[in-house]
Amino acid sequence: MTIKELREKRAKAWDDAREFLDSKRNYSGLLSEEDSKTYDAMEQQIVAYGKEIERLERQEKLGREMNAATTTPLVSNPGAHTEQSEKTGIASDSYSKAFWNNIRNRNYIDVHNDLQIGTDSEGGYLCPDEFEKKLIESLEEENVFRPLATKIQTSSGDRKIPVITQKGEACWMEEEEAYTLSDDSFGQIALSAYKVGTAIKISEELLNDSVFDLPSYIAKEFARRIGTKEEEAFLIGDGKGKPTGIFAATGGAENGATSAGATITFDDMMELFYSLKSPYRKKAVWLLNEQTLKALRKVKDSNGQYIWSPSVQTGILDTILNRPYVTSVYAPTPDAGNKAIAFGDFSYYWISDRQGRSLKRLNELFAMNGQIGFLASQRVDGKLILPEAVKTLTIKGTSTTKA
Repeated sequence: MTIKELREKRAKAWDDAREFLDSKRNYSGLLSEEDSKTYDAMEQQIVAYGKEIERLERQEKLGREMNAATTTPLVSNPGAHTEQSEKTGIASDSYSKAFWNNIRNRNYIDVHNDLQIGTDSEGGYLCPDEFEKKLIESLEEENVFRPLATKIQTSSGDRKIPVITQKGEACWMEEEEAYTLSDDSFGQIALSAYKVGTAIKISEELLNDSVFDLPSYIAKEFARRIGTKEEEAFLIGDGKGKPTGIFAATGGAENGATSAGATITFDDMMELFYSLKSPYRKKAVWLLNEQTLKALRKVKDSNGQYIWSPSVQTGILDTILNRPYVTSVYAPTPDAGNKAIAFGDFSYYWISDRQGRSLKRLNELFAMNGQIGFLASQRVDGKLILPEAVKTLTIKGTSTTKA
């Protein structure tokens, strides 16, 4: 079944679910227990279609990458002299070759001279440039928030970002009246570099198998483990030894609206939508938990139309109030006192990647089990540099979650 056919089936399933919901609601707008179970099953089918569409889209992307040309055609004069800058340091081919030879082999005495330029302070080795790019690409796939944010690279120390804390303004004036000075006030936001790491174990037999794609395995595991911790911190991190999250009480997004009751209504969504200034709404995205999305699928606008709309075209995302959304398991659930939804331009959330992710081999720790350990780590920070660019919706009530 093609992606287009699946999208059409999902759209049809959604239409059926809406009709069922409208026909079965009682005078209070509620469903009976039996009808609620039926609707949940219909909604689950819609979610299943969505996951299958995402799976096929990933397969298509992978297929395009696998079918891409592996060599560059010769289009210039073969006899012409072309200057190419020689790669040096951890970007050099010799460093990359020595790095992977060292990772696969146990002989630490014969450390290649090329590796000395990439030694970190903890005995590991900095990943070659090409492999680090692969790690970052894998992180983008595992962490739903990374593609929304602005990424910068730093080499050392804190990165200080100048931001406007108070904007100047114009004023009406009489002829020949003196101009009133109204300057912008500037402040600074510092991005640090917090360490996050993981330990990976690989059997000696697999490690010595030349067919085993070690770089791809490490990149995948590194991204899966560290990507999830990153995503959690970028959303709900408190800034203590980790990045400051979008939903953080201090340093996070500004609260744009509070729900009128325990459940989210259309009026609540409109209040949140228009609490965000118009310039930021042009690129705004909703960020929420799947439980919140499930509740929003039942919400109608003032014209009786559901605010959630499934896409039937490839490349066009599903929308809420005609704006795309992203779900994350780390976004707060729609419980009393929680910031349940964030809405805004997340490019104003800056992620600072400290250049030089490192990998360290552990020979003896798991030797009794016939395994080799690897320590992978990176340093990263993230902050919302302009709080007014993202607004949140808080559910009315007092949170029962302990800080």
